[in-house]
Amino acid sequence: MLINGVQTDQLSALDRGIQYGDGLFETIAVIDGQPCLWGRHIRRLQAGCKRLGITAPESAELLAEAKAVIKDHQRGVLKIIVTRGSGGRGYRAPEDTRPSRIIYCTPWPDYPDDYWEKGILIRVCSTCLGVNPTLAQLKHLNRLEQVLARSEWSDAAVFEGLMLDSDGRVIEGTMSNLFLIKKGALITPDLSRCGVAGIMRELIVELAGRLNIPVSVKDVSLDDLKGAEAMFISNSLIGILPVRALSGQTFSLDPIPSVLLQAVNEYMNGCH
Repeated sequence: MLINGVQTDQLSALDRGIQYGDGLFETIAVIDGQPCLWGRHIRRLQAGCKRLGITAPESAELLAEAKAVIKDHQRGVLKIIVTRGSGGRGYRAPEDTRPSRIIYCTPWPDYPDDYWEKGILIRVCSTCLGVNPTLAQLKHLNRLEQVLARSEWSDAAVFEGLMLDSDGRVIEGTMSNLFLIKKGALITPDLSRCGVAGIMRELIVELAGRLNIPVSVKDVSLDDLKGAEAMFISNSLIGILPVRALSGQTFSLDPIPSVLLQAVNEYMNGCH
């Protein structure tokens, strides 16, 4: 683990990331010793820092530190955390605050292969996401809503939980984005009010456009889920993971375009 370029696991208790969740993070797949979709992750991190008024770390510095922590990992999960840094008491940050950066790598999650072959089980969470357009789409450090949602079930057969916003719209999973398929078209929830704009979600929308697969970004209701022909979730580690069942409703894996699955797999394996 590197904190501000130094090999340590010690961070000041006054850091605003600890005090207020004042910061952002990226979770990046490491495949064949390379950080996948690096450019996309760093662009999102930099854009998030700009919105929060945090000085973004230099991309070259981040890459050098990332390579240092993943050098012994052919496959793993790289995490980058950027906070506003240490500051005094109170919400207003001192003007001379220096951002902190934390970089480390953990083992690759051991998901069964049949998740991709047969699909997964998901549920709907009762914990809601608060509507806040100011923070919408950011991968910020305030994850208590997701923590509470994930604590709602302990059944190992259930892989993911879907989260609605406080107005009843379906937004995302606790750790993933959501796609529905209706009449051959992809539908993914609008994230302008809350939720995380995932890197894999961005890539899927882009690839679908190249493959002439219709995509719409819109409000999604629970009734829309019931009318879907197929459903899948996505994030930077799982790529595309098909949903087999939700709350007793089953879905077919067949409507998920094989060309899209192949394109996503090729993109990840190429570590663009």
